[in-house]
Amino acid sequence: MAVTRQMIIFELNQEEFGIDINNVNEIIRPEEIRPVPQSSDFIAGIINLRGEIIIIVDLRKKFGLQAEVNSDTRIIVAELAETKVGFIVDDASEVLRVEGDEIAPPPKQIEGIQADLLQGVVKRDERLIILLDFAGLLSKQEVEEIQQVGQEVD
Repeated sequence: MAVTRQMIIFELNQEEFGIDINNVNEIIRPEEIRPVPQSSDFIAGIINLRGEIIIIVDLRKKFGLQAEVNSDTRIIVAELAETKVGFIVDDASEVLRVEGDEIAPPPKQIEGIQADLLQGVVKRDERLIILLDFAGLLSKQEVEEIQQVGQEVD
């Protein structure tokens, strides 16, 4: 019997990606993001979310895409290495139930994304959804930088 997983589906550059819902704390609309001087390009800045400082990562920049914010843009807030991090995505408006047998192994190469980030691919009708390994979105060095930025702004 295949295990059913719930995935948050989000878009980047008109491509659909999914991450396990258990990795997500909440999804919010972007608010004023304050830049952090001398941080990596993919760190968009910080926000104050109900009294808690959250480091914001722009996944478009992280994946080498042009960043832009519009009315559909969302921030997926999650816990990563004991630090709350927000990930800017183009849109995140769907929770999808996926049966384990619907998940195909990731292709050997998917342009623009490192293979170790991929958990698999779901094909539904005309849709192709790339499932990301949430823990692998950031390297150990990038997580350490985010933690350092968080300590500096606390």
